[in-house]
Amino acid sequence: QVQLVESGGGLVQAGGSLRLSCAASGIIFSISTMAWYRQAPGNQRELVATIFSGGYTNYADFVKGRFTISRYNAKNTVYLQMNSLKPEDTAVYYCNSGDKRWPWGQGTQVTVSS
Repeated sequence: QVQLVESGGGLVQAGGSLRLSCAASGIIFSISTMAWYRQAPGNQRELVATIFSGGYTNYADFVKGRFTISRYNAKNTVYLQMNSLKPEDTAVYYCNSGDKRWPWGQGTQVTVSS
């Protein structure tokens, strides 16, 4: 059974940083493309960043230069380092595969105050 558990969110002032973690179980993590998504109130869930099994990364334009996705295969964990946070980054953040094939976790709330 696939389980995704996100953590690390919180309340931070604009310009601050947070590091999100997502622990995955029930999958062959090392060969999986992993991604972070986010959903703000009233908005659709959107792709934030992707990391492929070989370590190649891709970012949405609105986070390029500010966010960094990484993975630690030995711990089945994917991370999202978020710097220079803006109020518009406020959302619930989720991880999943690159094609969203697994059940969604509970997400982790990120709130950026101005």
